[in-house]
Amino acid sequence: MPLNIATSLLSTFARPINGIAVSRVGEKPDEPLQLYDIENCPYCRLVREALTELDLDVVILPCPKQGSRFRPELEARGGKAQFPYLVDPNTGLEMYESLDIVEYLYETYGDGLPLKWRLGALQTAGSMLASAPRTASGMRARTGALPEEMLELYSFESSPYARLVREKLCEMEIPYIVRNCGRTELAEWLLPPVRKLLNVTPDSRLDNRRHLQHMEGRVSIPYLFDPNTGEGMFESAEIIGYLENRYGG
Repeated sequence: MPLNIATSLLSTFARPINGIAVSRVGEKPDEPLQLYDIENCPYCRLVREALTELDLDVVILPCPKQGSRFRPELEARGGKAQFPYLVDPNTGLEMYESLDIVEYLYETYGDGLPLKWRLGALQTAGSMLASAPRTASGMRARTGALPEEMLELYSFESSPYARLVREKLCEMEIPYIVRNCGRTELAEWLLPPVRKLLNVTPDSRLDNRRHLQHMEGRVSIPYLFDPNTGEGMFESAEIIGYLENRYGG
């Protein structure tokens, strides 16, 4: 496990300013977006980073290699097994190509495409670098049971601990909704143990962080809620163990 966390930290350090700080806090769309996704795909990462930065929730439909749950569905829908693929039920738009998707998200739900995202080739190269330490993680299907109701993962894209959970969900081909919990306040950059020690409770502007604080009395990422059992838990190792025991095989 320490090595697993260390390589996930390397992926985070490769993208230190992406997928963490929220650039715009506005009204969310009526229906969550849907993303056909492979967790360690560098192109998919670009889209997930933009979703965190725009504070948009998204239904993840995992499509690992040799997956049989959502890959055939995507091929029938879009005509090819290429990732990422975005579905926006609010506008009816469906599209491939990561940088096109990022531009669409910022134009539709933001204030226009930021300068850093205009450097598309540089962003893609950086995301490829971030994928390198996790080459074999979250890529191949080890299909699990399908929950009746969709799991909810409170996450932000660059979290090295949330990444471990997302990889497991991808391998198991378990769909889930990401409740994005990027950062807007200075105190949110303090680690949870430090916040606890200093008795600091950030007054977040984000609905998901506020909801998690109200529900559990603290905010720590990742947090998984399973509406099928009513169970909620922090800590990536605990969540992964729960997924394997509850939905494995």
